[in-house]
Amino acid sequence: MSDETPRPATEPGDPADRPEGATARTGGTPAAGPQDGPIETRTRELLREILSGSWLVSLLAIVLALLAGAVLIAVADSDVQEAAGYFFARPADTLEAVWNAVYAAYEALFRGAVYDFRADSPTRAIRPVTETLTFATPLILAGLGLAVAFRAGLLNIGGQGQIILGAVFGAFIGFSADLPVVLHVTLAALGAALGGAIWAGIAGVLKAKTGANEVIVTIMLNNIGLYLVAYLLTTQAFRVPGSPNPISPQIPTETAAYPLLLEAPFRLHAGFLLAILATGAVWWLLDRSTTGFEIRAAGANPHAARTAGISVDRVVILTMVVSGALCGLAGSAQVLGTEHVLTGGVAASYGFDAITVALLGRSKPVGTFLAGVLFGALRAGGVLMQSETSIDIILVVQSIIVLLIAAPPLVRSVFRLPSPDARPRRRAGAATTEVTA
Repeated sequence: MSDETPRPATEPGDPADRPEGATARTGGTPAAGPQDGPIETRTRELLREILSGSWLVSLLAIVLALLAGAVLIAVADSDVQEAAGYFFARPADTLEAVWNAVYAAYEALFRGAVYDFRADSPTRAIRPVTETLTFATPLILAGLGLAVAFRAGLLNIGGQGQIILGAVFGAFIGFSADLPVVLHVTLAALGAALGGAIWAGIAGVLKAKTGANEVIVTIMLNNIGLYLVAYLLTTQAFRVPGSPNPISPQIPTETAAYPLLLEAPFRLHAGFLLAILATGAVWWLLDRSTTGFEIRAAGANPHAARTAGISVDRVVILTMVVSGALCGLAGSAQVLGTEHVLTGGVAASYGFDAITVALLGRSKPVGTFLAGVLFGALRAGGVLMQSETSIDIILVVQSIIVLLIAAPPLVRSVFRLPSPDARPRRRAGAATTEVTA
């Protein structure tokens, strides 16, 4: 009779249970390719924990962020501060002032993001929801790109640089070429995707071939992209002749711009339809294709994926290229959809906000789409909300959402939710029966 004890956690020979680089029990050579170090292993585990959270945790994180924002709105309001001075004499005045401040701020957020029921015309009343979708378009596209990378266990922090390069490629094709309408906008959009794919592909190749940390590489590429576009806007090829401002020539809206879905003054353009198509394409890629299975397998356990015959290096490069292409399309939404020119601030903060969008959506296509719409609403509503309180409140809400989705146990502890790994409690009667037997 053998003295070995059974191993319930994994099946015999599971590479996830062996030291990194160790061979299988049946023999063979160590898996080729760069091995993950302790830091990257912990990063993968943290990313896996964040992405495995439930939709309820994401929803409660938003609720907590809005509650925290309400507290800050109340504290910063002058009427609340004045009423708090005599709180013990008339506490109802303070509570009323708190309610008025919070209600006014969030009412303005709703009116600026969804529907302005105080507007004097139907056009102005429904314009807020179109602005939300306009702001959401680059967030959705970039969020989908980062979600693909996250599902492969890659922390692509370079969305900002990839959006910039996508905007550079798309804008250059837009204002320099003279082509028919359909061909022109199509080539400009494809050029934007190519620019983002090249920029992210650099990080993918370095990761696969040298084991370079993709977080550091993509962050550095963000800075390079920022200074690159600043330099290009000083050159003759990208600058308006005779203009002292660092701005590119106007992209012809008749041929190279995304067509508007509604007439002016609405800004919603066909890039939003592209975002919907991209959501469906990413869903098919990740959940219905062989390549998507390889991406998810490499993200779950790269060593087991190598043992199964999957080329993890190829998956890393391909994933980063796809991720960058989607971020490049986000850049096209800026230059071909709303701005129609290339400037140094063309990417705004979309690349960094897209990280939150992807994480809040648990790197699922539909979840990322909805998270992008939410953050688009915060951007659109924040414009009107600043008439009631500081616009920085929106940034605080977004930051708290980032904090909470990065710490699912914190949300569960606040609302006393059970851990997904917790074993269900047995009933007392069942336990007694088991002991008696």
